[in-house]
Amino acid sequence: MRTEQGSAVRGGREHNPQDQGPDGEDPGSSEAVIVRAPTEARNTGTYDIDLLPALDVLRQINAEDTTVAAAVGAVLPELARAVELGVAALERGAPIHYFGAGTSGRIAAQDAAELPPTYGVPAEWVVAHHAGGGEALARAVEGIEDDWESGRIDAAGVVPGSLVVGLAASGRTPYVGGALEAARERSAATVLISANPDAPLAAGADVHVGVSTGAEVIAGSTRMKAGTAQKLLLNAFSTAVMVRMGRTYSNLMVGVDATNGKLRGRVVTILVEATGLDEEACAEALTAAGGDTRAALVSLLAEVDAETAARSLEKNRGRVRAALADLGLPGQEAAGI
Repeated sequence: MRTEQGSAVRGGREHNPQDQGPDGEDPGSSEAVIVRAPTEARNTGTYDIDLLPALDVLRQINAEDTTVAAAVGAVLPELARAVELGVAALERGAPIHYFGAGTSGRIAAQDAAELPPTYGVPAEWVVAHHAGGGEALARAVEGIEDDWESGRIDAAGVVPGSLVVGLAASGRTPYVGGALEAARERSAATVLISANPDAPLAAGADVHVGVSTGAEVIAGSTRMKAGTAQKLLLNAFSTAVMVRMGRTYSNLMVGVDATNGKLRGRVVTILVEATGLDEEACAEALTAAGGDTRAALVSLLAEVDAETAARSLEKNRGRVRAALADLGLPGQEAAGI
């Protein structure tokens, strides 16, 4: 049995790329490892939780949950740096990759999957990698998160200029460490999101978003506060990236394309909100734009035909405000665009 405190680890040991047995197996991976991380500590306020009635159990859980938003707020400057790295990657035509295991990987997969329908972006913009692949999303695959080499293999497709975001509640998950290492070798920017301000893997990341969520209600159950923090951080990260990429106009989703009746109704509502015009005028503009929400919006606001609107959008990388400014509407310039 060994105790880990500050080293980057592979299979529960300090990582050494040469320290492998046959077929890449780590010869020490069967040993028990004690991880010293905030997420593994025992919560002094919930010692008697197993003696309480259901309502009081829930009150203790809820009381701990209320601390998460403030903890996330404390790391927003670091998260903003991660957002700018993500925008820079997408601007140069390179993708954003998420890497995680267990709860972290599942949260990452959900975030990536929801972006295309929400913002009308290609699935290749943000790609999630979960330790153990698709099978592990539904059912835990034991030991896969402790495989440093598996993370390296899954990151083999990372191209220069990409952004790789590793998610690890403890800040020491070997799978994530391997992915970050391989990403650096491929000249990609790297971000670590953890619930451990002193995460061992932070030294190998350009930005560490280390949120201090502390001990869980149930010791080591990082699907709780740590998982909630990761969900909040990824929601904020990907939303901010989409906003900075011009996939919204004001606080409206304008990347949605009207591909069916339900979406057409939603888009008409968006156009009404954005322009103040009636539903009929917005529906006609949407039809003229071939279901392209942004082209319809620009055509309505700038009072130009759909083709002119589409050309201006193409010229301005799909950004509605920039297209409107290009067509002579003042006051549309956004910060940093």
